[in-house]
Amino acid sequence: MKRQCKSGLRTLAAGSAVAAGALALTACGADNGAPSGTPTEATPTTTPGAGGIQCGKSATLKASGSTAQEYAMQSWIKSYMRACRGTRIEYEGTGSGTGQTEFLEGKTAFAGSDSPLSTDQITKSRSVCKGGGRAVHLPMLGGPISVAYNLPGVSRLILDAPTLANIYTAKITTWNDPAIAKLNPGTKLPATPIKAVHRSDSSGTTDNFTSYLNDAAPSAWPHSHDKEWKAKGGESAKGSSGLADQVKKTKGAIGYVEVSYALARKIPTVAIDTGADSPVDPNVLSSSKAISESKAIGSGNDLTLDLNYATKAPGSYPINMVTYEIVCNKGNKAETWPATKAFLTFMAGKKGQEDLTFQGYATLPADVVNKVRRNISRLS
Repeated sequence: MKRQCKSGLRTLAAGSAVAAGALALTACGADNGAPSGTPTEATPTTTPGAGGIQCGKSATLKASGSTAQEYAMQSWIKSYMRACRGTRIEYEGTGSGTGQTEFLEGKTAFAGSDSPLSTDQITKSRSVCKGGGRAVHLPMLGGPISVAYNLPGVSRLILDAPTLANIYTAKITTWNDPAIAKLNPGTKLPATPIKAVHRSDSSGTTDNFTSYLNDAAPSAWPHSHDKEWKAKGGESAKGSSGLADQVKKTKGAIGYVEVSYALARKIPTVAIDTGADSPVDPNVLSSSKAISESKAIGSGNDLTLDLNYATKAPGSYPINMVTYEIVCNKGNKAETWPATKAFLTFMAGKKGQEDLTFQGYATLPADVVNKVRRNISRLS
């Protein structure tokens, strides 16, 4: 797969943040452009659309889940719906947990999630996936989870995993705490109270952030990783947009959110001290480098990535997420599956993946994307 990585992230206009409601989008064209030799959709229900996109049978698709992928989903839906005018795609950013639940209740054609289904959820999916099918994961994009902060007068801030864990367990409560000062020599830190913000909804971003704390600071973080926030205290906000807005308006606030949301609101982000030679900022390159260290696991048409949250590799940003599209390996809804399969094929195609870097998302390893394309071609 041809890979394009920018040296930095695209700066998004503050007004471009995607609303938490449904996305029903109708503009922009793109080319699917799967590389030579890559399996592609080849069924009687597939017809050529504008820009070389292969369109499935016209349908209305409803999907929900991850707010982390909303910028990417906005772009994908615009491109596909412009090329395939008979299809309408509505994606609602409800959070990964709700997206999983709605898919397992048969309410959606697919779910977006920043964390994999549990074993119990996989078992439950057999009642939705007909003909002996089960839910599988298609890793579609990656990206850094930034730690955004609101501290006037402090343009650069360095933190590490133990310090973040102590902030989120209320053991560190002011910005001039000695532990923070030690990581930021020469920086004048105010005595402003820290207001730690977490997600109120079931969130894959929370799952990945707590996975980082659990793996990189096990002695300081007393909780296991989870989509639900477990630590006591702090402030909460719903969705990535809600959390970013809360940090933006609250002096002394800190919160974990996908970097595109921080950039859209011009909120500064923390550089993470991983133990490497220098702290690492969240961006496309540093996230892609860390994700390249991940291990692919799963069998058959199922594929998940085991991220290395405790990386100490130079230039590797440790707090990352991978968003999965969740569908059935077989037994998907007959009336929507041709359009869903064609849309997923476009998302995983060359053009769909290259466009992600312009939206602030990290590049998945080429072998992973190629396997995703093969897996999609085998689903039914």
